[in-house]
Amino acid sequence: MASSLSRTAHTRKHVVETKGGVVASQHRLAAEAGAEVLRAGGDAVDAAIATSFVVGVLEPWMSGPAGGGAMMLWRAGEEKAVAVNHGMRSPKGLRVEDYPLSGRGVAGDLFPWEHVTGDVNVQGAKAIAVPGVVDGLGQVHEAYGRMPWSDLLAPAIAHARQGMLVDWYAALVIASTTRALAEDADAAALFLEDGQWPTISGWTALAEKRLDQASMAASLDIIARDGARALYDGDLGAALAKDVQDKGGYLSHDDLRSYRASMQKPLSISYRDARFHLVDGLTAGPTFAHAMGDLEGRDLSAKPDAFAAYAEALNGAYAARLGTMGDTGESPEAPGCTTHFSVVDREGNMVSQTQTLLSIFGSRVVSPSTGFLMNNGIMWFDPVQGRPNSLGPDKRCLMNVCPVLGEQGDRRFAFGASGGRKIVSAMTQMASFVTDFGMDIEEAFHHPRIDVSGGPKVVADEAHGNDVLARLREGNDVALAPRTVFPFAFACPAGVMRKGDTNTGCTEIMSPWGDAALEEED
Repeated sequence: MASSLSRTAHTRKHVVETKGGVVASQHRLAAEAGAEVLRAGGDAVDAAIATSFVVGVLEPWMSGPAGGGAMMLWRAGEEKAVAVNHGMRSPKGLRVEDYPLSGRGVAGDLFPWEHVTGDVNVQGAKAIAVPGVVDGLGQVHEAYGRMPWSDLLAPAIAHARQGMLVDWYAALVIASTTRALAEDADAAALFLEDGQWPTISGWTALAEKRLDQASMAASLDIIARDGARALYDGDLGAALAKDVQDKGGYLSHDDLRSYRASMQKPLSISYRDARFHLVDGLTAGPTFAHAMGDLEGRDLSAKPDAFAAYAEALNGAYAARLGTMGDTGESPEAPGCTTHFSVVDREGNMVSQTQTLLSIFGSRVVSPSTGFLMNNGIMWFDPVQGRPNSLGPDKRCLMNVCPVLGEQGDRRFAFGASGGRKIVSAMTQMASFVTDFGMDIEEAFHHPRIDVSGGPKVVADEAHGNDVLARLREGNDVALAPRTVFPFAFACPAGVMRKGDTNTGCTEIMSPWGDAALEEED
């Protein structure tokens, strides 16, 4: 019954088109903040910084100043791509013996690691890694920003002072994690009401419920006045580290002071008559490159065969990823629940930024001194020792993020997605949709996909035609899933595209908050 009902409804999302700039974000108000920066004369980088901080306030369970991620930049004047890795690291004082395997089999969160006693690698202060996003944004602003740093944080500070509105969707997300949030007194105080999920604004049309984010506003104000490194070198960083250690975690002020994001040469690959630019190292960029390299030698002219090829290529790419990638300490500076936004300005500069706390609500721990919800980046490590990505102190996390810049003829696009291991599957298919099938951004974002994330099943959107499903079932165990608002069976993309001097943008069609905002044209 549910399957047949879902087929009767067709959801579409508006695609904006303009000669000016476009910001596509998983939260409309964050996109608007970025667009307002473009209207004020800011660069795509300036708009991205404003968007990043605002979405951290308004979608706090996905990302924020205590998270990490990666960014791809396109500098139109120089015809150059730049990669920025602001991923998390494990604290130097982490003790592996504090994460004993329970012997209960596979854990039940985002990754199929062996279960750790007490889930201390997933939830709580011991799950917290060194955050990186603020330092990454600071470095990018120093290199390419036009507007004052403090002006770019002003929208986020204003939103935090007002407090995030708890609408039906926010209440649903908070309700999904209420039991875990209740275990940390500061998280409970921020998100819950008497230990329960909060009242929904507008339920009786009499009251407006907002989160109290005053502490976060004060911390953002310090970062606005003193610069990005205030979170790492100053009293704010010291207070953050003390909060984590008081709750039993390892994060130290020395970890924060020694952290540096990396601006580096991208991983650039050719694919037929197209070219892609990715963040190299411990991201999903190499996995994307592996899958696209496999696809290049295949005939994708018929869609049923194309989706079978996607499944095979992604299975091979994930086998290589899970079997070989990790921070062994031998390489030079190498580069869930997540959010993604993309920006293009009227000059053609582009940003594709993915940022995350990792799990939904990260570690479910709030730093009371700063008001920041903390990441659980330690869950990115395999708790079993002796493997490339095994848990250890002072190691880079193996992230699933995959911001992509693509170019083909007179078209250029900046795509990315949230969704943990589902991200690279979505990016591979959407890159092929654009370059192999000539889809514009509207077609690419509305077309049904599959998900292949290293598990035993191929998950297929039930909106696929019978010919595609029949072909996928030849050699694959296929499970059907609808494209819904919550939970997400597939990744949630956001992206912008430039063709000639015309810019377009779109977000995941089932995301209730996601939207693209445009700079007003002259």
